[in-house]
Amino acid sequence: MASNEATKKVDLVRGAARGPANPPPARPATPARAPQKRATPGEFFAQVRDEARKVTWPTRRETTITTIMVFVMVVAASLFFTVVDQALRFVVGLILGV
Repeated sequence: MASNEATKKVDLVRGAARGPANPPPARPATPARAPQKRATPGEFFAQVRDEARKVTWPTRRETTITTIMVFVMVVAASLFFTVVDQALRFVVGLILGV
């Protein structure tokens, strides 16, 4: 791989300029944002209350079903990893002769 100095010498001999022939036009500066007005604590909690009213809360039935599904998936995952762990333990025991 040629060094930077050697590359420059070769470019001078060739007469080739590095980089694009026509540089891209300068990008316009982004406009500055106006500083936002800070909310007082009272306004903040009023906004929080308004946003909480917009939330669609799950029913008791939906929450119960979701909770049961989480427990089922935890049991299924624990059984899967137990079986895989025991299988790997058996294979390693065969390989090492323990």
